[in-house]
Amino acid sequence: MALFLIETPLPAQAAADPLLDSIADAVDAAGGELIEAQLGRTTGLAYTIAEHTDASVLEQELRDAGVPFHGLAEVRLVGPTLDELKAHRSDARYLVEWDLPTGLTLERYLERKRAKAPGYAKVPETTFLRTYVCLDMSKCLCLYDAPDEEAVLRARAAVDTPVDRVTPLEDGPIRVRA
Repeated sequence: MALFLIETPLPAQAAADPLLDSIADAVDAAGGELIEAQLGRTTGLAYTIAEHTDASVLEQELRDAGVPFHGLAEVRLVGPTLDELKAHRSDARYLVEWDLPTGLTLERYLERKRAKAPGYAKVPETTFLRTYVCLDMSKCLCLYDAPDEEAVLRARAAVDTPVDRVTPLEDGPIRVRA
């Protein structure tokens, strides 16, 4: 099965639960599994990861459910394995988006990540949790646990990796169905 990023506008100042329920219902109806959803109020987006075998089936179920998503992008999980993530879903406090440079390949991205990852030790108050890299190499989403945005930026500087957007995430557990 593949993983897909679904970016959905959040309702202004309203509870996100009905939207997340609609996404979860659509993923279930498509025969997939909701892996996680992170809420970025400052960007006005819900970042949802779903596991499924067919993007077109998942996309159609989302449309049929009336979910107002911006698109569906196949992603690769970097960091923990999917089984490790499912067994231990650690909360993220910040999401970093990096619009990947033209010409960067997934292989080169992964090499770069492996080479630079030891630099995180220079910022022990920040924990890198996981990354989702869009397979079209448009961008990646990196999730961190950190006391504040400045600590996230120090961690990114320590691994010499750009930042296009930093989004604080709403407090609370990762949204999944049991």
